[in-house]
Formats: sequence, structure tokens, C-alpha cells
Amino acid sequence: MQNSNIAERRTSVDLVFDYLYNEIVSMSLLPGDKISEAEMASRFDISRQPVRDAFSRLENLELLLIRPQRATTVKRFSSKAITTARFVRAAVEADVLRRAARSCKQAGGELLEICLSEQRVAVGNKQADRFRELDYAFHRTLCEVGEVDFAFDVIAKDKAKVDRLCVLGMKRDERLDQLLDDHVRIAQMVSDNDESGAVDVGMLHLSRLDDTIASIRTEHSDFFDD
Repeated sequence: MQNSNIAERRTSVDLVFDYLYNEIVSMSLLPGDKISEAEMASRFDISRQPVRDAFSRLENLELLLIRPQRATTVKRFSSKAITTARFVRAAVEADVLRRAARSCKQAGGELLEICLSEQRVAVGNKQADRFRELDYAFHRTLCEVGEVDFAFDVIAKDKAKVDRLCVLGMKRDERLDQLLDDHVRIAQMVSDNDESGAVDVGMLHLSRLDDTIASIRTEHSDFFDD
């Protein structure tokens, strides 16, 4: 019975976590919005403990701000956290691209082309949320081609810290076209075993977020905590 209760609790935690993660990352819940532990427990018809555990996981991803005796809120953007996350990701991504370009064979190129084909459909249908999912898949595939699958854990963790900014940028149709074009060029460089070219395009790709961050800070200064 005890093991059954543990399994049920873990499932409840996952349900709450997945729901809130998607709501926060998709910007359905905005920076600074309050989230009620009691309301979440009622929504999922569960006790408060699984909700607390889900909240804790989201706090570890720097998506929630939990303060004793105060309302839990969606964490605002931190310029320092964004700069740190992007620095780490750029360093890891550059090495991934070098390794992918160095070791890419025909099979690796074909895997990347499958990713691009799916992205083209999403862009054609103006499906920003779908494109975001495929963006993760593309970068995961690059790690696989480079034979450093574990590196995606680092990339995904740092992507989570800036994903909300990416969502705002992807809502512009031209932004999706631009990102897809970057992915096409990255895949081409990797398939051609051009290490320096792959890194150059990859770093340009990551820099696309600069204008988005500046624009959001101007239009929604209340989204930032500094």
C-alpha cells in the first residue's frame, strides 16, 4: 500500500508540474502572476503536498518564486540569470557543434533533415508552440550526432530559463522564418563537416534573442526584477 501511495503521489506531482510548466513557458501565466497552492490542489483534486513538491521543482528551474508567508508568484526575468544561462549554453553549444560537424556521417545528416522537414511544416502553419518543441528536438539531435547526448541536459536546463522570452519572440511570423533559416544553415555546415562554420552560424542563432530581450524590457519592464 505504501509503494502504491508513493507512485500515486509522484504522478500527481508530475501532473501539476507539467501543467504549470507549460502555462509559465507559454506565457499563459505571466511574470509576477500569483499561483495558489490551494487552487492547484482543488483543480487536480489532490492534497497540498504534491502541489508543494511541484512548486519546489519549478522553483529549482527558476520559474517560481516561493517566499514564506507570502504568495507564490511566477518568477520575473533576471538579467543576471539570463546572461549566465546564455553564457553557459553558448559554451556548451559551440563544443556540441564542433563535435557534430567533426563526426557527422550520412545518417546524421538525414536525422537533421527530418527535423528540418517537421519545422518547415510548423512554420508554414504558423505553429509557434509546435516549432518550440521541434527546436528542442533539433538541438537534441545535434547532441546525438556529436555523440554527446548528455550535453542536452545542460542545454535544456539553460533553455528553460529563457524559453519564455523565446516564446514572445516566436510569436512574430518573421522570427520563425529566421530561426528555421538558421537551423537549415547549421545542419548544412554540420553535414559538410565544417566545424568553424557550424559554430559561427550557431552563435549567430543564439544571438537572435538579443533584440527580443531589449524589446521586451522596453515594452514590459514589469516582467523584470532588475
